Amino acid sequence: MTAPSLDSVKHTLLEFPESPGIRIHAVEQGAGPLVLLVHGFPESWYSWRWQLPALAEAGYRAVAIDVRGYGRSSKPREADAYGMLAHVADNVGVVRALGEESAVVVGHDWGSPIAANSALLRPDVFKGAALMSVPYAPRGGPRPTDAFAAIPGDEEFYVSYFQEPGRAEGEMEPDVRAWIAGFYASYSGDTMAPAGSPSPAFVPRGARMSHRFVSGGALPAWLSERELDVYAAEFERGGMTGPLNRYRNMDRDWADLAAWDGAPLTQPSLFVAGELDPSLQWLSGALDAYPVTLPGLVSSHILKGCGHWVQQERAEEVNGILTDWLRQLG
Repeated sequence: MTAPSLDSVKHTLLEFPESPGIRIHAVEQGAGPLVLLVHGFPESWYSWRWQLPALAEAGYRAVAIDVRGYGRSSKPREADAYGMLAHVADNVGVVRALGEESAVVVGHDWGSPIAANSALLRPDVFKGAALMSVPYAPRGGPRPTDAFAAIPGDEEFYVSYFQEPGRAEGEMEPDVRAWIAGFYASYSGDTMAPAGSPSPAFVPRGARMSHRFVSGGALPAWLSERELDVYAAEFERGGMTGPLNRYRNMDRDWADLAAWDGAPLTQPSLFVAGELDPSLQWLSGALDAYPVTLPGLVSSHILKGCGHWVQQERAEEVNGILTDWLRQLG
C-alpha cells in the first residue's frame, strides 16, 4: 500500500491547564465534529495516517495526537507521570485547547483503554468511544502485576518484562528500528509466525523478547521501509522510556480507578479487532462481558486474517466501519 499524502495536515503543540508543563503534539485534518485519535505501543500519531484523510473527507475534524512520552509530545522523567488519570487529563485538555466542548474518542492498543477511560471518567466531554484491538475491561480483579506474576510456567509475560526501568530499553534502544520492525511483523496478520509457535509475548528466563520475533526480516504489507523510518526516527529521538512507562503504571491505575471498579461504559461504542490478534485470546472474557460492561455497543467487528495493527493492516475496511459508526451517532 502507498501511504496517503499528508501535505494538508496541520501540526500543533498544545498546552492546557489540565496538564501543567505538558505539551501534546496534535496533527489535524478536516473540519466538522471532533474525532480524537489515540495511538498505542509502539506507535505515534502516524499510525492514523490512513484515517486522517478519510475522516476529513467524511466531514469530521480528525485530530491524531502523540501520547505523552511519544514523538514530539512532552516526556516527563518521572515514571508516575504516565498514569491513566494523566492521559485522561491530556485528552480533555486537547479537546479544550482545540476550542471544542466535546469529541468522539478513538483508541488503538494502549490507546483503547485510554479512550475508554476518557469516556468513562469524562462523559461530559467524550460522547462516544471506538476501541480497537484491546477490548474494554473495567477495573477489577487482583493487582495487575500480581496477576501477571501468577501466570503459570517458567516464562515471563511481556508486561512483567517491561516493569524494571532500563531493562527493556536496553534491548530496544541499541537498534530501535530493527526492534520495532520485528515487533510489528510478529503481530501482523500477513507476517506473524504460524499458529502454535512460541509467543513473543512470553519471554524465557534470561532471554530477550526479540528472540521470539519472526525471522527473515520481511515487513508487513502495510509498512514500507520509508514508513518504518518515520516510526524509527521518533523513537531514536525520544527513546523508549516514556512509552514503556505506561506499562509501569498499571498498579497505580488499579488504585486510582478503584471508585470505578466494574463500571460499565455507557456511551455509544464500537469495537474492531483482528481475528489473529492474541489480545482477543487473553481478554476473551472481556468480550463475553460486553452486554454488561459495554451496554452502548453499536457494533463489533472481528476482521478475518487480520493481526493487531487493524487500522493500518485494513485501513480501507476500518475507515468504512468507523465513518459508518460516526454517522450513526449523528
